[in-house]
Amino acid sequence: MKINLNNRPEELEGDRLLVPELLKAKNFTFKMLIIKINGKLIGKQDYATTAVVEGDDVQVVHLISGG
Repeated sequence: MKINLNNRPEELEGDRLLVPELLKAKNFTFKMLIIKINGKLIGKQDYATTAVVEGDDVQVVHLISGG
């Protein structure tokens, strides 16, 4: 499947991936992430039931805190 991930075209195996599968496939390991699919914010509690499909625009943003 073809998607846009952080404004770059990506080609991934299969025709859909759940958010945790996408994060694992692309090696996103930060604990604090913001994920938007087609402009819609996805809550962490919804990751396991939210799928990424062909043509989706996905944004994954790392939150970094400090003092």
